[in-house]
Amino acid sequence: FGSPQFSKDGQYIYAQLEDSGEEQFVKVDLKTKKVERLIKGENVVQTYHMNDKGQVATLVGTPTMPSEVYQLKGGELKPISKANDEWLEKQQLSNVENIHFKSKDGTEIEGFLYKPIGYKENLQYPTILWIHGGPVSQFNFSFNFTAQLYAAQGYAVVMANPRGSSGYGQDFSKAIFADWGNKDYQDVMAAVDHVVEKGVADPERLGVGGWSYGGILTNYVITKTDRFKGAMTGASEVLYVANYGHDHYQKQWEAELGLPWENREAWERISPFNYVENIVTPTLIMGGAVDWNVPIHNSEQLYQSLKRLGRETQLIVY
Repeated sequence: FGSPQFSKDGQYIYAQLEDSGEEQFVKVDLKTKKVERLIKGENVVQTYHMNDKGQVATLVGTPTMPSEVYQLKGGELKPISKANDEWLEKQQLSNVENIHFKSKDGTEIEGFLYKPIGYKENLQYPTILWIHGGPVSQFNFSFNFTAQLYAAQGYAVVMANPRGSSGYGQDFSKAIFADWGNKDYQDVMAAVDHVVEKGVADPERLGVGGWSYGGILTNYVITKTDRFKGAMTGASEVLYVANYGHDHYQKQWEAELGLPWENREAWERISPFNYVENIVTPTLIMGGAVDWNVPIHNSEQLYQSLKRLGRETQLIVY
């Protein structure tokens, strides 16, 4: 629930609401607590603006339409801009499928499957498990350029919303609290199993990658399994205690793991660095030289470890 704004009379709050892969535009009655979903469905309200007259302009996208400006009028979306029409006429886009499947413990997980351009039934395709950052975030019904780009190169792309994601309630988000790389790992691997069972993914041609927490979860994946032929971990972390006093997450680190000199075991237990010997997947490591959000020294530590172990790896620093 985000970007809240009071109505002019103060009786309502307007906001964006993440709900199961959707990003809706909602109106909350402060007296009754009733939530009215003004824009919902298989699309994403990226942002909105309301003037003093209560008129609403929104930026809305779908899996096959990059965001455009719409006016919400009489309960319906009226298109205003057509900025992407000319570009879309020249493109072939992936057929995007909303998927639901069970994780190892029976938890239902939602995701999206981007089939490669020219997809044919009964053929198995090289497949990328693409993991989102956050972890409190979600893949949704917006236009995903990265997934479309991979699909255009002949890859299937599977993108899951594992536990830790937003859009499924507080308990779902908090399920990985101080326990990263466990249930969320099971969930993304269940996504891979699902697309293999569907006959889309070739189990012998799998790749994995992501940025930020997507890179962090990629690090867990490659320390726990050798199923992937290649990995890309971007702006990730591996040795968490090395970030104490350095990045801008000090409050969050302490809230989740405690002080490192008092509760060092918790910090070390979930640090992928301590399991680097398990990694045999060829791994591309990427990051930014002055990234204060996810500092580059974590990527350097991972790279140095893999080089020292004689694994196939490369580090790219922007």
